[in-house]
Amino acid sequence: MMQEDGAANRKAITRFIERMPSLSTTVGKVMEICSRTDASPNELNRVISLDPVLTGQVLKLINSAYYSLVNKVTSLTRAITMLGMNTVKNMALSTAIIRSVSGAKKSQSLPTKKFWAHSIATGVCAKLLAKANGVPVMECEEYFVAGLLHDLGKIPFGDEYIDVLDRVKKECLPLITVERDMLGVDHQEVGRMIAEKWKLNEAMTCSIAFHHDVEEAPEEHRVRAAYVGLANMYANILDLGYAGDPFPAEDGADKMLKITGLTWDMFGEVALSVEEEIEKAQVFLQS
Repeated sequence: MMQEDGAANRKAITRFIERMPSLSTTVGKVMEICSRTDASPNELNRVISLDPVLTGQVLKLINSAYYSLVNKVTSLTRAITMLGMNTVKNMALSTAIIRSVSGAKKSQSLPTKKFWAHSIATGVCAKLLAKANGVPVMECEEYFVAGLLHDLGKIPFGDEYIDVLDRVKKECLPLITVERDMLGVDHQEVGRMIAEKWKLNEAMTCSIAFHHDVEEAPEEHRVRAAYVGLANMYANILDLGYAGDPFPAEDGADKMLKITGLTWDMFGEVALSVEEEIEKAQVFLQS
């Protein structure tokens, strides 16, 4: 099959991304507040409470099995106090993005339900790997969100993606290799374009843009990108959901383990709790 014109594909994808809805003003303000070192929980509370839908979603998440809290939380102020501004920011961001892209046109070759199942599994695996390696609990949520959003760049691909996935299956090749060969652009590059449109922070953007090419990530964000890369590989190998990459390039696993400081034993231990955590995290899809 002849290689398609990468420039034409980029142009079509750029047009698609330009038409994608921006994140809500509320989410933009939430991200802006949380990026400031002098921000207060009261500021965050004021912004979120003006958006009844987002307030409801945050409280629903907090009271779900995902956080396993003993007592029900009915106040947004209490939620922010208990879980911290960063966790609440991540909740708002995750639910807003899932809502924003769930109606976007995607190739029928990537069924929405299986795509998000893979995304949830990757987020959960990234979080569990970070936790197993001593990353502070509150910070682990950042790894979950990075994993959840790592494949956003697959959303804009159209029906040409069916041929890509067919070749992946027939020749047992890594998806990103076939994307580059047939389309002249890969989902990491497209994901970066979406992340920039939505003004996601640099750490999140790098996890999206480098989870297959971790060593190329900026040094300060390389470790998180490596966690997401390992989690993505884990979800693909165990067939958790489906995002078109059943034959990931496993030769990078040792490099990513070295970057994160994880061992193969720690990597294997995640299997003990991954299914239960995935079940709890389904609440992120129930917006």
